[in-house]
Amino acid sequence: MSRGASSLVGIRDAVTARRASAEHLTAATLARATGLNDALNAFVEIHEEEAIRQARAADARAALGGKGTGASGRLAGVPLALKDNICVAWGRTTCASRMLEDYRSPYHATVVQRLLDAGAVIVGKTNLDQFGMGSSTEHSVFGPTRNPWDPTRTPGGSSGGSAAAVAARIVPAALGSDTGGSIRQPASHCGVVGLKPTYGRVSRYGLVAYASSLDQIGPLATNVRDCAEILSVIAGHDANDATSLRAPVEDFAAGIDAPIEGLTLGVPRQARSESNHPAVTGALAHAEEVFRAHGARVIEVDLPHAAHAIAAYYVIATAEASSNLARFDGVRYGRRAALGSGEGLGALYERSRAEGLGEEVKRRIMLGTFVLSSGYYDAYYLTAQRARRLIRNDYDRAFEQGCRALLMPASPGPAFTLGEKLADPMTMYLEDVYTVGVNLAGLPALTVPAGFAEIPAASGRGASRLPVGIQLIGPALSEGTLLRIGRQFERATAWHEQVPSLIAE
Repeated sequence: MSRGASSLVGIRDAVTARRASAEHLTAATLARATGLNDALNAFVEIHEEEAIRQARAADARAALGGKGTGASGRLAGVPLALKDNICVAWGRTTCASRMLEDYRSPYHATVVQRLLDAGAVIVGKTNLDQFGMGSSTEHSVFGPTRNPWDPTRTPGGSSGGSAAAVAARIVPAALGSDTGGSIRQPASHCGVVGLKPTYGRVSRYGLVAYASSLDQIGPLATNVRDCAEILSVIAGHDANDATSLRAPVEDFAAGIDAPIEGLTLGVPRQARSESNHPAVTGALAHAEEVFRAHGARVIEVDLPHAAHAIAAYYVIATAEASSNLARFDGVRYGRRAALGSGEGLGALYERSRAEGLGEEVKRRIMLGTFVLSSGYYDAYYLTAQRARRLIRNDYDRAFEQGCRALLMPASPGPAFTLGEKLADPMTMYLEDVYTVGVNLAGLPALTVPAGFAEIPAASGRGASRLPVGIQLIGPALSEGTLLRIGRQFERATAWHEQVPSLIAE
């Protein structure tokens, strides 16, 4: 895909008006995906034949004036990518794990069917941390994904493959999943826009579960408007998902350019941490100036229990992961190890899981099993749930002060070097310090590009120019407001128009 065709809306309008061929655009996208994948490792599968078939169908509908069974045309001919924990009825759904290395889903996830019904073209599946458990896309059986801004650095995680594919302008947008920041943190590290919707706003049917009370599917895109277009397609109640909300779905792109004059934004005191990289501190301060210049009121608020969010999250998330991944035992689902003569069922479970699951996944399962065990359930799991309630109450009180959104960093620093944090899991977990509270509270949040950090190269020659992002957090079901605020920031700054030199054409 050329840089000139990087907008979802631009592609859709061109295909619909027959100024461009979906088949031609898809072929160019496939060539770009293949050409850059050795450098980035963003894709785990590229679906060439299926994508061309979908593109030809989009061209046929355009020739008929957009008519066709179930085709809304809102994403007509737009090439998109999916994180490989979202089920599709062709190819594999591996979750970047040996446990599911040969799994082929018999059905489409609800979000996939809605994308197809809107005319989108699914070009492939993107890399991730195994089962979504990680913050760097290094915990993958396919190897790490590399950041397009500096291939020696991580794109963030766990939706790092989707973020890298969008940042490299391979696709204009992609879907990821966000359990504790897995859309928003890689969006920040890769200089793209990422939206984590309200819990239940988007169906989780067909998403391989990590932590069921925290997981949410959402879009990553090159700009805010494109995120709004995708959310308008994938949001809405789904009878197949018991946690799906029955809230009406608005056209999130319709009022996106409305002014934000008079809106109150809150900056949590905890967001001004001395642990932030100077570029993050500068981006937050600059964002405040931009919003004030657009007529918004910016006040300081307090989230007094924010310090407990990481601990609460890694108790609740691992407990749910322990339960959800129990099904992968080599009998009902997943890789089955070979047994020696006389070995029984216990050996099958042990060996299959040892072979099929990575070290980080095993660590989280063991943590989760421990906090759910007899004698520790009250001390850890129930205490974490109480902390979760307090964290949600903190957000509620901030919004009761009249704040339409809260403004804070998406990550404490820019992308870190591959391998830098693998030996110390706690430093990796602290990457999520600004994001996990949103998932615990079930709220929507939007990350937008907000500046760059200049990092000296390890060799002493040259420097890496790495993106940093800010995060907007709103009350439940306030995605429309967040997108409008993000759009005004985007129009005033144009950070989202910057392109990595690795892929500039």
